[in-house]
Parts: sequence; C-alpha cells; structure tokens
Amino acid sequence: MPTKYSIDEKVYPAGVDRKLSMRDLLDYFRQHGSLRVSDLHLKVNCPPVYRFDGDLRGYDGAPLTPQTVEILAGTVLSETELEALRRDGSAETSLFTKTMQFRISCFRDSDGFALAIRALELTIPPLEKIGFPNGVWRDIIKAQQGLVLVTGITGAGKSTTIASMIDRIASERPCRIITLEDPIEYRLGSREAIISQREVGRDVPDFAQGLRDALREDPDVIFVGEMRDRESTMWTLTAAETGHLVFSTLHTRDARGTVTRLLDMFPPSRQDEIASQLSLGLRYILSQKLVPRSDAEGRVVAMEILNNNYAVTNLIRTSKTEQLYTQLQTKTKDIPEERMMTMERALAVLAADGKVNPLEAEKWANNIGVFLDEMQRAQGLPRRQAQRPG
Repeated sequence: MPTKYSIDEKVYPAGVDRKLSMRDLLDYFRQHGSLRVSDLHLKVNCPPVYRFDGDLRGYDGAPLTPQTVEILAGTVLSETELEALRRDGSAETSLFTKTMQFRISCFRDSDGFALAIRALELTIPPLEKIGFPNGVWRDIIKAQQGLVLVTGITGAGKSTTIASMIDRIASERPCRIITLEDPIEYRLGSREAIISQREVGRDVPDFAQGLRDALREDPDVIFVGEMRDRESTMWTLTAAETGHLVFSTLHTRDARGTVTRLLDMFPPSRQDEIASQLSLGLRYILSQKLVPRSDAEGRVVAMEILNNNYAVTNLIRTSKTEQLYTQLQTKTKDIPEERMMTMERALAVLAADGKVNPLEAEKWANNIGVFLDEMQRAQGLPRRQAQRPG
C-alpha cells in the first residue's frame, strides 16, 4: 500500500536515464496554463495523460506501473487521506504550489490505484473575463438572498465562475461569507468581507452538517460545493429561502434539466412541496460549457441563463418545466428583469463573433435544430446556408 513520499521524488521513467517527479508532471500545467491543460490522469499500464484543450494526450513515456502510481499517490495525499484510500478505495485532496493549485481524486480500479488531477490557477479570473453573455453577473453580486446554481459537466468551469462571483462580492461588500467545499479549490481573501472556508472531511463531516452549522454562524453568503443528496439539498433550499445568498453546483446540462433533477431527488409525495420551495428561493441558473476556440488557443464559456422572474416562478411551482425553454428564448433583453439566454443562442453568438467554429458550436448544442435557427438569426443567412455552418 502507498506511503507518504516527497513530491520531488524522481520515480517516473520518462526516457533513457531520465526520471520525473510528481512536481515535474504538474509543472506541465504551469508551462501551458490551466485554461489549456485542465487535467492529468495517472493510471496503471498507461503513460501520464493530459487533457489539452478538451482532448486527451498521452505523454511520450513508459506506461505507469502499480508501484509508480502508488508512490505518486503518496506524494500528494496526507497520512489521513492515505488511510482513507486504503480503507475506502478513494480519497480527495487539494494541493497548492507556488504557482498553481490542484484538486486531486485518488481511487482504486481493477489495475491498482489511479489519480485524476484538476488544475486551477492561483489567481481567480475577474468576472469580466469569465465569458458572461450579458450583464447578469452584476445582478447576482448585488443580490441579498436567493439560490444561484451554476451547472454543467465535470470540467465546465463551474467552480471558477462561482469563485469569481464570490471574490467580487468579498471585495465590494462588508458581509460574512462561509463556504463548504470538497475539497477547497480557490483560496479566497477576505478584504471587505469576512470569509471562512470549510473543507468537508477535514473541518466538517459532510455538507448537511456544515449547512446546519452555517445557519447559526451569521452568514450573508453561503457557498455549498455540491448538492449531493436530499438532506444537503433541503438545507441549501432552506438557507436560500431564509434570507441568505446561496451558491451551489449541479452536474446537469441545462436549466430545465436542473429543475427536473432537483425535483427528482425527492419522492413524488414531496415534489409539490419542493417545487414550491424552489420557486420561492431560486434566483438564477447558469448552465455552462467550455467550447474549443476557433483559434485553438484554449476554450471559451457558452452559458445558458435562467432568471427566476414571475413567469418562471409560476412554471416551477406548478412543475411545468417543459415551458421553461420558451422563457429562455423570449426574455433576452439585457435588463435586470430579463437577461435570459438559451445555450443554442449563446453558441450561435460565439460562432457569429468568430470565437468558435460553427461546426464545433453545433456539436455542443443541446438542440441542433434550434441552434441552426439561432445561427440564421445571428448571421442573417438563408436557412439552407445555416444548415452547413462553417
């Protein structure tokens, strides 16, 4: 079983008379930037594999042995985390170097141990650089209460978007901010605000307990890393409903799917109650994807935005989620009462602006037919041309 090793231990045979340490493997992120190289995968019988601009690229070296992966795991996990890995078959941690920070998942598979390492910049990007398609972020950071959900697949930049919003709030508003994360991904400075970041498994046993504690700790803003189960979801909704501004994430691809997913967490006998609670507490759903840029210089955010206005509140309360898309399509003015956006329109605008290749944008659309219509509007092309973007 793995034991604790130095991160500078030269263990991976990268070539003739050349070995690399875990620090050397992580330095590849610094060389290219986490916006381009997002992940490193270490698995027995494979060479180190990086995710570069969304695609996997293997390192030109020998396959990893079980012993090498065990040693590499021991360079980044604490003794407590190593014990959890031995006992439970998985462990998560965060790692901070002078230039970057990393979120690390270590687990056991059929070949031995494996690591999935996600890179994060030390510097939180400003909100103006995130890629919001309109000024909705200005409304969010001014909000005093309600639930803001940022959704998307793993690697869609959800944590970065939330960190940027909380960082701006902390710099402008004297308030109390409490975060519950697993693990902590960005170190947030207090400045105008007072910030307490709590890591699940180290500072608090689970999200539900952390939320119960937080409500007694005089918070103004709460960040819940993820709503994983009914109990943590219930406490998150309660916090949003009782006068707090709450941020959280879900692994869903669009706004309608997010509402449906939340309701489906509960048995049918409780769904009307939860729908009513969600309709009152929800402020915004931001569903985002990271799409490769047309210039091959990284990726850009495409974002669907649902603003919980009066009509949306009524649709959620009555569980008419199939009608939410119409609101996304029609309430698109860049004013606080609207500022909605479908994923298809966001992608079409990026393509029309030349930031994303139209054929690439089409791959990421949830509804290709709607995307082609949006391309027609964005570019002013006849329908037959819009069907062959790019």
